[in-house]
Amino acid sequence: MTAMSWAARPAGDAEVIQLSLDEAERFGAIFNTYFGEIHRFAVQRLGADHAEDIVAETFLTAFRKRARYDPSRATVRTWLYGIATNLIGKHRRLEVRTLRALGRYGHDPDAPGHDDRVAAVVSAEVLRPSLAAAIAGLHQRDRDVLLLVALAGLSHEEIATALGIPYGTVASRLNRARKKLRVTLGDTNPMLEAEEAGRG
Repeated sequence: MTAMSWAARPAGDAEVIQLSLDEAERFGAIFNTYFGEIHRFAVQRLGADHAEDIVAETFLTAFRKRARYDPSRATVRTWLYGIATNLIGKHRRLEVRTLRALGRYGHDPDAPGHDDRVAAVVSAEVLRPSLAAAIAGLHQRDRDVLLLVALAGLSHEEIATALGIPYGTVASRLNRARKKLRVTLGDTNPMLEAEEAGRG
């Protein structure tokens, strides 16, 4: 196929990755497509100050490992969430501190700095203070699965692929996380409360 015929039709994500092996600049399309989504995920997990580093490292890692990307195993989106989650895992103490701070103080509309305000609003919309504190108490493995469902909207199959774990393990970790959250929150359903708050 000639270069002109490639340009004549839009390339899918997997095809862009493949093309970027010979034309590295093509990887920019992957960055442009998924930057905002991965950035929001990182902000919600670690706060704005650390999200930039995580996102930059996520895309750098993906670029370096693009020759090993296997489209039969995962979509590019799922692959990127897997990389980001693994990198966030290296900062689990920071994530727990962030969640506990949200649990204690909630959203502070007077927080100084634009980035801090944006991060607080984003986090407060998704994680109410009591829920944030409860999530901080989860084991890292369970928290990763729960937040990939809640924040990224990944399916069980996508999470299994992203984290390199069996499908059944995703279900058991999610079930364990939900049970622990219900107990910690006094047998309330945090997902239902969040939906009702969004409608109010």
